[in-house]
Amino acid sequence: MYGFPSGKTAIVGAATFGVGKSPGFDSMDLTIRASLLALADAGMELKEVDALFIAQPQDTLAGLSFAEALGLQPKITDCNRSGGSGFMLQLEHAALALHAGYCDVALIAYGSNQASASGALVQTSKNAFWDAQYKPLRPISAYALAAARHMHQYGTTKRQLAEVAVAARRWAQLNPEAVMRDPLSVDEVVSARMISDPLGLRDCCLVTDGAAAIVMTRAERARDTAKKPVYALASASTVTHADISSMPDLTVTGAVESGARAYAQAGVKPADIDVVQVYDAFTINTILFLEDLGFCAKGEGGRFVESGAIAPGGSLPVNTSGGGLSYCHPGMFGLFTLVESVRQLRGECGERQVADAGLALAHGNGGLLSSQATVILGISP
Repeated sequence: MYGFPSGKTAIVGAATFGVGKSPGFDSMDLTIRASLLALADAGMELKEVDALFIAQPQDTLAGLSFAEALGLQPKITDCNRSGGSGFMLQLEHAALALHAGYCDVALIAYGSNQASASGALVQTSKNAFWDAQYKPLRPISAYALAAARHMHQYGTTKRQLAEVAVAARRWAQLNPEAVMRDPLSVDEVVSARMISDPLGLRDCCLVTDGAAAIVMTRAERARDTAKKPVYALASASTVTHADISSMPDLTVTGAVESGARAYAQAGVKPADIDVVQVYDAFTINTILFLEDLGFCAKGEGGRFVESGAIAPGGSLPVNTSGGGLSYCHPGMFGLFTLVESVRQLRGECGERQVADAGLALAHGNGGLLSSQATVILGISP
């Protein structure tokens, strides 16, 4: 039967570099450092890599630049431009290529120096002409629109949105690498400067530097690498629109479809997942994705996070690194959810470690809630 090769490939190396501010490094410098650290983590040499997967904020030809910088002539290059979900798509493509024998070792990497270079999110797209007349702030106004609709339709409150940011901060306080570790209260989130109603400053992700990388190979080889392998059990994705004005339903994302297919591939259900990493560019993201991925009913996300379920000590550990809201956000965050998933499944997370974590779900979001991708990882194939 054709489909995702569940358990046939594994992540054998994972690393981050330069999280926070790294003056003196450009985006590719950061990416190369993270890549070499991930290979060292796997106990592999650079010359073994024959497939490169990358997406850089300022470089549309990053696949070529990456190969040149590493001194490699890879069999496969991929420079996906679907936004923060692109790294989940790259994992999917790498797993398929590895399983088919097209390559032997795949390196997936990303880095950005946006905080040091400009202090602002690097914009790689612009508003569609039918949206531009309203002068939306891209991307936040799109997410604010989704948040406002969710509040109108389901009674979600600003304080419930704030609970997402507070939970992320509490996890970040347990992560020495996190950029923001100061205490944060619901009142501080709610009273923060408004950016795009109803989202305020603390509802928004950070602007940081940083790089991440993972190394993948086939399962039979993974057993002989330096660290415990983390098996790719599922990867599924979908695109529903590009611009927010074309989103079919502002309260329902493509995660409904990508999640359902990923669960089917892995042969698991939401209740089986031990730790969840979702792309929290804004507080509304976490609520939407938890609903659409089946961790709570549609419309119940606000009440679910308000109960303390996703914070340390809650029933569902979510964004245990601190997420894009408190850990880091160097333009695109998807690859960092995969790295944190690997670290949790290996038991490497210190104070924030989730006990007996055996299954992790990492979910990426690209564009304006446009591209959704779900990956399920496990300690057993």
